Amino acid sequence: MIRYLTAGESHGPQLTGIVDGIPAGLPLSEEYIAHQLARRQEGYGRGGRMAFEKDQATITSGLRHGLTMGGPIAFTVENRAFVTDKANWPMVMSKIPVDEEFEKITLPRPGHADLVGALKYGFDDIRPVIERSSARETTTRVACGAIARRFLEEFGIHIGGHVTRIGSIGYNNYDEIRAAADVHATNGANVLGAKADDSEVRCIDESLSAQMVDEIKICRKEGLSLGGHWEIVITGVPAGLGSFTHWDKKLDGLIAHAVLGTQAMKGVEFGQGFESGYLMGNRVHDEIILNNNSFSRATNRSGGFEGGMTTGMPLIIRGIMKPIPTMLNPLGTVDIVSKTSQPTRYERSDVCALPRAIVVLENVIAPVIANALIDKIGGDSISEMKNRFNAL
Repeated sequence: MIRYLTAGESHGPQLTGIVDGIPAGLPLSEEYIAHQLARRQEGYGRGGRMAFEKDQATITSGLRHGLTMGGPIAFTVENRAFVTDKANWPMVMSKIPVDEEFEKITLPRPGHADLVGALKYGFDDIRPVIERSSARETTTRVACGAIARRFLEEFGIHIGGHVTRIGSIGYNNYDEIRAAADVHATNGANVLGAKADDSEVRCIDESLSAQMVDEIKICRKEGLSLGGHWEIVITGVPAGLGSFTHWDKKLDGLIAHAVLGTQAMKGVEFGQGFESGYLMGNRVHDEIILNNNSFSRATNRSGGFEGGMTTGMPLIIRGIMKPIPTMLNPLGTVDIVSKTSQPTRYERSDVCALPRAIVVLENVIAPVIANALIDKIGGDSISEMKNRFNAL
């Protein structure tokens, strides 16, 4: 099974990732991972760090002549901010004790891990919490997930996502979202994702995209932040991945875990999801039909899942990202050392991170789907697994 581990801090010297469980014989390159990392850095509303941080994963093990070897794949991503920024990060983030004084950060931001993290680990400086809980950590997860994503592509399974709402601007209802996505997902979720990449806010509706940009501009002038709604579509997934036999084998539950383990995510649903709670059953469940002597569904209201298992229909995953807690116009907080009430301090940050988060979500979901596929067909090499996949 695929498992991965990330290490590193936002302003440390580098980020590190290790991915284990990738079968032998998978074509993989640093350029493929770099493409996903570059996508993560795009999108209107991003912060100043993106102007100089160009991410590149350097693979240090697990790859030979462009093919995986079946062992752990390790890589590093250099933090250019460590050496090029002007905040003396090598001293601030030194791995050895330092005599020189530096500013401690003692003002936790409402909505961030700052306060609870500092109390949990006994810090009198919230910087260690900021450094590890930062969205910068998702760089490594995108790179790890990209490897699993490349594995899925060998079996014709593709992932694509798009923004459906930023702040007050978005589609009016589920039917509009479905209609917009279906046009592009018919030929594969990768086509949908490519269309979303054409928009600077990753919205496939050109009119809504322009309005979303204007919404972000207004928010930036007011010193505030914005969240929104998103949708991920996965095509090519065979029926029968996941299981109904145990709660921790239900694939939709595992995907929800991956989504809600991603910074700033506050909700997830599949297919009609929350909408199902106020509809009659005949408008929620998907009628079973026979199509070319194979079982199929007349609709896909369930989002491709029944009983924790895939139905063979496209997987439809939607969710909500909250506005990020760092804002130029500060909220009130309490200093963890002096216990005085003060406004929060400003850290360089995005106004709206949702366009970038789409790429993170695509890639954190990829290992979950990949593991379900490995669990279903088994095998130690890509050629062996393809034979088993074709026999499904």
